[in-house]
Amino acid sequence: MTTTALPQTTKRRLKKIPQIPSVWEGDRRPLGNMASHLESDLDVEGECIMWVDGSEGCVRAMDVVPAHMGIEAVVRTLLRAIESPHHPAQPARPQKIIVRDREIQFFLRGALQNLDIAIEYVPDLPLIDQLFRGFEEMSNRETTSLAPYYENLLKDIAQQVWDQQPWELLADRDILILEFSDWEIEPIYVCVMGMMAAEYGVLLYRSLDSLKQFRASALRNKSVEELEQAFLTQDCWFLNYEDLEDEDDEEEEDWEEEEIGEIVPFFGSLHPYEGMRSFLDEDEVKIVYTALVAMLKFCQTYEDELAEETIEKLTKTYRISLPKDDHKTEKISVKVSTLPELTEELLALNENINLVEEEETDLPIEEDLIPDGSLVTLGHVSLEILEQLKQQSITYYQSLDIAPSQEGLPAILIQTSRPKAKTIIEKIQQAGGLKAICFNPGNDPFTGDNYELGMLQTGNNNLYIFAEYSQDISQHIQAIKRWHQRCQKVKGYCSLIIAMGVTGTSKGNPQPKDMLAIFEAKAIKGEDLGMGVLQLMPHFEIE
Repeated sequence: MTTTALPQTTKRRLKKIPQIPSVWEGDRRPLGNMASHLESDLDVEGECIMWVDGSEGCVRAMDVVPAHMGIEAVVRTLLRAIESPHHPAQPARPQKIIVRDREIQFFLRGALQNLDIAIEYVPDLPLIDQLFRGFEEMSNRETTSLAPYYENLLKDIAQQVWDQQPWELLADRDILILEFSDWEIEPIYVCVMGMMAAEYGVLLYRSLDSLKQFRASALRNKSVEELEQAFLTQDCWFLNYEDLEDEDDEEEEDWEEEEIGEIVPFFGSLHPYEGMRSFLDEDEVKIVYTALVAMLKFCQTYEDELAEETIEKLTKTYRISLPKDDHKTEKISVKVSTLPELTEELLALNENINLVEEEETDLPIEEDLIPDGSLVTLGHVSLEILEQLKQQSITYYQSLDIAPSQEGLPAILIQTSRPKAKTIIEKIQQAGGLKAICFNPGNDPFTGDNYELGMLQTGNNNLYIFAEYSQDISQHIQAIKRWHQRCQKVKGYCSLIIAMGVTGTSKGNPQPKDMLAIFEAKAIKGEDLGMGVLQLMPHFEIE
């Protein structure tokens, strides 16, 4: 009998993962009326794929997919359950898998050959049955909307955060801890996003473990699927801002300077078992509102100290007035502190990360230009820094003689080590310099993932991938949208910055002294090069 198995490279990687004496349940079921309560972009009838460790009683992986998606999606979710399961589970292979679908059983037997995993059919899956009964009960409860009073609280604090722009002071590694003496809740760990202009907002982690786990996963995992999984397993509330600027708007204005009327705030929650939820209940509104007010007060109190390159230990307690809908106020005591030790730990985190080995693909694009472990950021470089780099002797500057503009330039910033940065620069120079930067759609037919490939075109017309951005992650979509808008504002020009310092204190926030090269280039579309949707073609072995 001819079967389709996993690639040998994948099997070798999976066999390195320890096997545990456990039995996992796996199934695929229609969502029914649960669909309206799940965060999903599906416009068609969907199904839920779930893998549960029956020995531990925990969900290791879960996915929502279109009903028409092939049975390969079941394998995809299983591989995540093995390699990158939901917290707190650890990577592991089970001794046995039980399923209630004969087709899934036979398919898994073919796909998982030589992995020493028994795959058996059973008529019932008690643990998954119980979970789905719970989901149905939850879906039958009516979700109550927030009262207008609480909606106004959220709008008010979102406006205050946007006006004060704490990301001008705090990088995403500068974590604040908030302790509430009047409420029986655990400390909240606040992370501000936006210093590198990739995404503006605030994450309020409900546990330090979740924050650390996400940072480690983001560094360790390079595939879009793994990054998406790491994102969805965070345990936090969030405030983000969505750019609703019309793409045809030709007004010369920086995105950072737009009014709140064009930038719409949205709040929500992330949890390993709940996924992404795009609303808060009344109790959550009170906590998030109070936390954000305390954070803003702290930034005002210590503005000068927080602007320093290295932030020292700072602590301040505030009495926050929480408005109540009966026209009264409640005074909440909040202690806010910096965590310089945690900042250092996050900066050094990559030193202890074993990078995941990349599998070969059949993409007709070269991928050897950007070294493993590099940080890639979609951002913007100001006119002031451009002028400084032109005068800086250590920086190689490829200029297109672009007329000076107050807008500066959109920039792809690649940060790596000094030797690797020099190698990248030399390769680009030897290939005739940098000609263009573009994004082109790509698809993985095995997993069903869709993404945008960021690519560099050199003078000899070679193409090199510098990053992959999932079309299923809103942050990726918004970042690329802003990139295109910024390029339009400067008449289709952009830049590539190569910087060192990925293992130093400037990691994630390189200074001009770290920038070893800047290449001005044209911003084009993949279709301008005659490319359609690029496909990642997995290597299958037929046995």
